[in-house]
Amino acid sequence: MDILDGLNQSQQEAVLYNDGPLIIFAGAGTGKTRVIVHKIAYLISQGVSPYSILGVTFTNKAANEMKNRVNLLVPGGSGASVRLSTFHSFCAYFLRLEASAINLDGNFLIYDFAEQKNIIKECIKELQIDEKKYKAGYLTDRISRAKDDLKSAADFYQEAEKGNNIVNITVAGVYKLYQSKLEKAQVLDFGDLIMKTVEVLRNNPQILEKYQERFKYILIDEYQDTNRAQYILTKTLASKYKNICVVGDPDQSVYSWRG
Repeated sequence: MDILDGLNQSQQEAVLYNDGPLIIFAGAGTGKTRVIVHKIAYLISQGVSPYSILGVTFTNKAANEMKNRVNLLVPGGSGASVRLSTFHSFCAYFLRLEASAINLDGNFLIYDFAEQKNIIKECIKELQIDEKKYKAGYLTDRISRAKDDLKSAADFYQEAEKGNNIVNITVAGVYKLYQSKLEKAQVLDFGDLIMKTVEVLRNNPQILEKYQERFKYILIDEYQDTNRAQYILTKTLASKYKNICVVGDPDQSVYSWRG
């Protein structure tokens, strides 16, 4: 089967272009993910090691579907060596290997939103905050948004004090206590997975070099839904070889508040 079979001219051009950054904007049902899949298969057919390809999408289901489609296009099962995952899965994989760079146990636990809220509730009680005015869900969301913007508890607190906003100062206090609890328990939340990965890459040139050499080709589906932390992570990894392809449609954004 020819890798270009069934692709229109624009799709073929996107698949064949492999000389630097490429961004693809297209509407619903136009075969954006198909381009990613065929592009991965084409790279492998041109002698690129599957091990050096990183494909990222936003759900585990979508990642598994992409794996299956790549394997159908690539003979001999070599497509199985391509790392196809979500941002969070990739960062969990990365931090399991590089946890010592931030004094973290590689066997760390990952808390979901419900578990985050439970810790936030503990913080509310300990800080004697009005639970009716500052609900756990609201505080959890504010802290998650801060991490999406790569703002540490210290960064957030500094900004809050500078703005002299009592609500933000209260959130900052909860964030600080919440983060200390996570660190003491050797636990990360979903926001930490990406923020800590960026921290390791930024502060450890040798580790950055290792992963830039490992993932020379990066492809991202549903790019319209990336937040700042995911964007910085991607930019950092791709900064050496710049072989990055992103596909998206702003009209399909799941997280419209990201703009």
